[in-house]
Amino acid sequence: MVFSSITYLFYFFAAFIILYFAVPFKLKNAVLLTFSLLFYAWGGVKYALLMVLAIFIGYTFGLLIEKFRQNKKITLFFMWFAVISIIAFMLYFKYTNFFIDNFNKLTGMSLAFLKITLPVGISFYTFQTISYVIDVYRGVPAQKNLIDLAAYVSMFPQLIAGPIVRYVDVAAELKERTHSIDRVAEGIRRFIIGLGKKILIADRLSQLGDLIKGMDEKTVLLYWIYGISVALYIYFDFSGYSDMAIGLGRMFGFKFLENFNYPYISKSATEFWRRWHMSLGSWFRDYVYIPLGGNRVSKLRHVFNIFVVWFLTGFWHGAAWNFIIWGLFFGVLLLIEKFFTLKYLEKSKVICHIYTLMAAILSFVIFNATDMKEGFAYIGGMFGAGGIPFVSAETLYYLHSYAVIFVLAIIGATPIVKNTAIKLSESKKLGKIVNILEPVLIIVIFLVSVSYLVDGSFSPFLYFRF
Repeated sequence: MVFSSITYLFYFFAAFIILYFAVPFKLKNAVLLTFSLLFYAWGGVKYALLMVLAIFIGYTFGLLIEKFRQNKKITLFFMWFAVISIIAFMLYFKYTNFFIDNFNKLTGMSLAFLKITLPVGISFYTFQTISYVIDVYRGVPAQKNLIDLAAYVSMFPQLIAGPIVRYVDVAAELKERTHSIDRVAEGIRRFIIGLGKKILIADRLSQLGDLIKGMDEKTVLLYWIYGISVALYIYFDFSGYSDMAIGLGRMFGFKFLENFNYPYISKSATEFWRRWHMSLGSWFRDYVYIPLGGNRVSKLRHVFNIFVVWFLTGFWHGAAWNFIIWGLFFGVLLLIEKFFTLKYLEKSKVICHIYTLMAAILSFVIFNATDMKEGFAYIGGMFGAGGIPFVSAETLYYLHSYAVIFVLAIIGATPIVKNTAIKLSESKKLGKIVNILEPVLIIVIFLVSVSYLVDGSFSPFLYFRF
């Protein structure tokens, strides 16, 4: 089940919201847990049981760590045992066939692949459960109420594709949170904006990318159209889901941290990753980079730490070499910026913006490729490899057909709309008009999005596969 579906919007969510606000507060987490398990079990009961097992491991070892807190050796053993056990599930389901494939290529053997289906969202709830266990080891009080911990790990608004919500950020709200009409209204507004990003922009750009991939004859301009559409598609698809998750959280009294902050206005790759998938970046910083020593080590060890983080960042996204290369690509860029180019880039806003956008576009061509062969072929095509023509009549046709979506996506990927709306709402002359038009616009976005859903013109979220 996905947020951008009729089943979710008009059946599942409607039933949940009625029951959630009907019961007293002491039962709200139980209702949230029940519906979260139903939401996840929609894709397969056995995978819901796998998540429940991960929750029990986190819960049990969290209590054991707290009970034996005075004995550092025992608590360290419990922490590592829980972390390794939880991550073993993800390694088995997500990476087993990747390891078999590479083993076969290295040895010339032909071991059979296992018939394994990747549980949706396993990368996200694995990281959340691990962060809980580590935080308890670091001194955060363990959660003694199993329902509260299970509700945190399985919470359906952000379970499937993030953002990665840490236990310490919602621990207080699991015990006590405020529900109000204003928060529900704010949450609905944010949810619909995310729905519009996904249905009206991301899905249209995804269709264009698929059309270009299916063409026999391509041009340099067509490859660039593909690269730009992929970069914008991934942003609107993932940030749209994050908006929906954050909006749903607000409706239920939770304040999830932001996951995107207009990354395409960045002036460097370093800044880009402070704005892109912020919950993942901060997770690797706090649970991998800093424990490895961060930058408080020798230069050689610092370089090693950065490579470890970016290798894992790429590998976390998927069991394929293009994801690993994508992660290492950014790792190399960040190292070059840190030790050489960042001080020069800051002198010219135009050059640094062009450089950052180029790096992002090329990286997402690799990210979205079926394999590295395809990724390199598309990047080669962007620079005229193979003597392909620069433009054709067919290229201009598709550019004209999708021009409106491109303009909307480019503007929407910047804070122009948000900043303009804030300024207009603060205006004495136009403020009242804006306050009236905004809910009308939100309703229009919802109705148009639903019309696409009814027509079946939507695709699953990209990050569901991670």
